[in-house]
Amino acid sequence: MKEFLKGLFTDEKNKPSSKRFVGVLAGLTLCITLFANSFSSADIKPAPELVNAVAMLSFGALGLASTDKIFGKKNNNDSNETKE
Repeated sequence: MKEFLKGLFTDEKNKPSSKRFVGVLAGLTLCITLFANSFSSADIKPAPELVNAVAMLSFGALGLASTDKIFGKKNNNDSNETKE
């Protein structure tokens, strides 16, 4: 379980990824808030704009993390090998 969580927050180079951390944290916060508000009265529910903003932050951060994985920069060793 510890290795799974470590892999969840690291990129393909085994470095910590702030984009993944922010995306997962925002997604968990949104889910917990919406679940808790389903048991509370309607007068203390969050504004729809706030819910949409947190959702877009989560989707955006996780989307950026996945595009880095797909379109990531090649390291210098790979570019040197192709030139020779």
